[in-house]
Amino acid sequence: MKIILCGASGRMGKMVTETALERGDTIVCGVDLFPKPAAYPIYTSFAEVSEKADAIIDFSSAAGLYERLEFAAEKNLPVVLAATGYSEEDEALVKKYAERIPLFKTGNLSLGINLLQLLAKQAAKILGENFDIEIIERHHNQKKDAPSGTALMLYESVSNASEEEMQATYGRHGMVGARRKQEIGIHAVRGGTIVGEHEVMFAGEDEIVTVAHSARSRKVFAAGALKAAKWLIAKPAGLYNMNDLLRELMP
Repeated sequence: MKIILCGASGRMGKMVTETALERGDTIVCGVDLFPKPAAYPIYTSFAEVSEKADAIIDFSSAAGLYERLEFAAEKNLPVVLAATGYSEEDEALVKKYAERIPLFKTGNLSLGINLLQLLAKQAAKILGENFDIEIIERHHNQKKDAPSGTALMLYESVSNASEEEMQATYGRHGMVGARRKQEIGIHAVRGGTIVGEHEVMFAGEDEIVTVAHSARSRKVFAAGALKAAKWLIAKPAGLYNMNDLLRELMP
């Protein structure tokens, strides 16, 4: 594949570059507000890009989303959106452009995390209202958004599995009173160089069930982004996620 890499100078941009080289894919150019030296040109805006590509992989941020989606629509390029921290307006913009081009959006590109999502959803269905659900996520001290996109993805899965209408509670402080059955707690930990850890805890009477995932290297996310891009190239316009990809991989 020939790839335009948005967020090329960041940690994940560098990891995607290394992983693409190992796989035989080519980063034709990058886009980053703060470009650093690389084996390919890195521009500060999509207006400068003239290279031909098969897909865009975006590991930047929600800022500048309109510019990159408009560029992709003009060039008819699929986009893997791997950033997090999108607002409601950003989400609406993504849905609008998905009518014109194929877009792949997920809170986490790890195969293991998406398996965790399926396991957590199944556990929520089986354990039901007799267990309280808490989601804990841990990341490095440079991560800007909280909770993580993956934590929100896990919340959506377990809340949709419940027969009752659930409500997210983001951390607790002060005299909050007894826990309500409709709560799903979401807690963010930031420190050191933690790549990414996610845990869904089901606490019942005299027993606790926990499903968890720990990423030991950012390479799992880079490999997932490249796999998603290759898969997305052959798809028609629409909004896709990791579950769509996994369904095709399943026997």
